[in-house]
Amino acid sequence: MKRQYAAARLIDAAPVFAALGDPARLRIVSRLCREGPLSVSRLSEGARISRQAVTKHLNALEAAGLIDSERAGRERIWQLQPKRLAEVQRHLQAISTQWDDALDRLRKFVEAAD
Repeated sequence: MKRQYAAARLIDAAPVFAALGDPARLRIVSRLCREGPLSVSRLSEGARISRQAVTKHLNALEAAGLIDSERAGRERIWQLQPKRLAEVQRHLQAISTQWDDALDRLRKFVEAAD
């Protein structure tokens, strides 16, 4: 039962991993981490993609729950959602712990066979 619950929670995180799998989206998230909330205009500056492409990537990140926006005059200001990143970090930590446990069991098995 515990494994089913963990698997269901990991499946819930899949959209986040998919969103961060795109290099342009990862750069946007990284920039929002470094610089804080930014407009599409600011995020487009220095980008190797068009403003429309940046907007498309922002919408994908928002759908994954990684960012949200607020209207400020005529612009939208995009900001990171640290809660969602913290959830994903917990998933990765759980996976890491499972691998460490599996490797420890394998090591013990191999040592006992000698």
